[in-house]
Amino acid sequence: MKKIVYKKISKDCVNFFILVIFTTSIIIWVLQAVNYLDFVIEDGHGFLVYFKYTLLSLPKIISRIFPFAIILAFSYILLKYEIKNELVIFWNFGIKKINFINFFIKFSLWFVLVSLLLNAVIAPFAQDKARSFIRSSNLDFFESILKPKKFIDVIENLTIYFDEKNKNGELINIFLNEKIDANNSQTTFGKTATINVKDNTKILTLYDGKSINVINGKISEFEFSKTDYNISKFSSNTIMHQKTQEITTIDLVRCSLFFKDSIINKNIIKINNCISGNLENIYKELYSRLVKPLYTTFLISIALLFILKSKSDHTFNTNKFKIYLFAFLFIIFLETSSKFISTNLIQNLFLSILPIFFTLLIYLYFLMKLKVNKT
Repeated sequence: MKKIVYKKISKDCVNFFILVIFTTSIIIWVLQAVNYLDFVIEDGHGFLVYFKYTLLSLPKIISRIFPFAIILAFSYILLKYEIKNELVIFWNFGIKKINFINFFIKFSLWFVLVSLLLNAVIAPFAQDKARSFIRSSNLDFFESILKPKKFIDVIENLTIYFDEKNKNGELINIFLNEKIDANNSQTTFGKTATINVKDNTKILTLYDGKSINVINGKISEFEFSKTDYNISKFSSNTIMHQKTQEITTIDLVRCSLFFKDSIINKNIIKINNCISGNLENIYKELYSRLVKPLYTTFLISIALLFILKSKSDHTFNTNKFKIYLFAFLFIIFLETSSKFISTNLIQNLFLSILPIFFTLLIYLYFLMKLKVNKT
């Protein structure tokens, strides 16, 4: 009987958790996807790149709302069972509250494992994969970023300006300024310009114009009747390098453990962003991936506080409000706790053991309350 009871209530918690996390994630994902339209409208990337990038942002969204979904799912199911008097039936069948709590603490380890897998493996991989689509894409929708009477600088090292676009699709009175490096640049004017595709390469063809080159302070110019600009060689100003959030957890751990050696001999460890100026961000990222998921057991324990008072108790509603308020404040603390991470290893170690400390503390509270109620 006890196995059937535990199986049913745990199944209800899992089902409602899945419903909450995916429903909330999809809503946030749709809202966020609207913001990502800039990749098409402003940065000139194609809709296929946009779709892949937005789709791969979903694991990160799920990982961020995981604590909220845990609290909401378990508290809702436990309150539902209490209101329907099903918990009273459990106690009358001889199920002790401490055994009930022990079961859910053990059960929570599965959610800890899922959260660790999501934060430490799936989300970083998805973010890096999404960024790889941006790195490897050309300006598929180059035409979409062209707007008359406006200086367009979303393309790296290139500024474009033109007066208007006629019915034939020609750009009238176009100006281009290409920054080759710190000392060299090229400025090109053309009366008209057209966009063509040659051998799968996007070409901007200018007619009847002049090109002015500045090379090491020396100016030279030449006129042309026709010249081609290879647009495909340019990229947008979208951040292309690998961010700390996109680096694998194994590499971040290696960087944090062997950082001193990497200073002495750079050949020992070659990891992106593994530099002294970024060490604090690396510690924060590791904390978010490896420590925050450990709070899952504590969050489920907060929901278990609802079983300490029955709905017949006159303080039931007040107690319910206090638990929800505590859960809300703790989620805020959890989301902001990474700000306390620094390069101070003692401080970081203290923050890293807090999940275990809080879990032990609330378990002792359960033992104390149940002992008092029993007496």
